[in-house]
Amino acid sequence: MREAQLRRDVEDELEWEPSINAVEIGVAVHDGIVTLTGFVPDYGEKLRAGRATKRVRGVKAVANDIEVRMPWTSERTDAQIALAAVEALTWETRVPADWIRLWVSHGWIYLEGEVDWQYQKAAAEQAVHSLVGVRGVLNQITLKPQVVAAEVKSRIETAFRRSAELDAQKLRVESHDGKVTLHGELHSWAERDEADRMAWAAPGVSKVENLIMVTP
Repeated sequence: MREAQLRRDVEDELEWEPSINAVEIGVAVHDGIVTLTGFVPDYGEKLRAGRATKRVRGVKAVANDIEVRMPWTSERTDAQIALAAVEALTWETRVPADWIRLWVSHGWIYLEGEVDWQYQKAAAEQAVHSLVGVRGVLNQITLKPQVVAAEVKSRIETAFRRSAELDAQKLRVESHDGKVTLHGELHSWAERDEADRMAWAAPGVSKVENLIMVTP
C-alpha cells in the first residue's frame, strides 16, 4: 500500500509541474526507488521530470529511463546543434567559454575542458541541455586542481550548521586532497542535494562523493 501511495504521489507531482507533459511518462516504485519510463520531446523535460520526482517525500532514489523522442520539426543536424551550443555558452556569463570544448554526435553534446568551480561546470551543462535537437549531454568538464585549504572540512561543517534546511548533527564530512565525502542520513532528496551543493561551494573542493542516505 505504501508503494502504491508513493507512485500516486510521484504521478501527482509530475502532473502538477506545468513544464512537464506527464501523459507519456510511466512510474514504477520498488522499495522507495522510483523508475521513470516513457517518452518526452526534449532532454530538458527529461531532466525536469527527474528533479520533480526527487521532490516527493519518501523517494530514496530515481532511475530516469525516459527516452527522448523529438518530433520531426525539432530534428537538427549535429552541426546545427554544435553551432547553437557554442553560441549558448558564449552568452552564459557564469562560464569561461574559452575554457570549454564541445562536440556533438547523434544529438548528444559532449562537454570537455577545465574550470575553477563546480557551479561553472553545472552552468555549462544547463546552458545547452534545453537546446532544440539535443538528445542528451555528457559533461566531462573537470575542475582545476587548487590548493586545498586546511580548514575545508570545518568550513563545510560550519555551513551545514548554518543551514536551516539540514540537520547537521546527522552528517559527517571527510576531506582529503580536494575530495570531500559526505556521510549520514537525511529525510529527503532535497536535503541531500542541498548538502551536496553546499559541499561543492567550499574553496579547494574538486570532487564530492555523496554517501548520505535518504531515510523518510
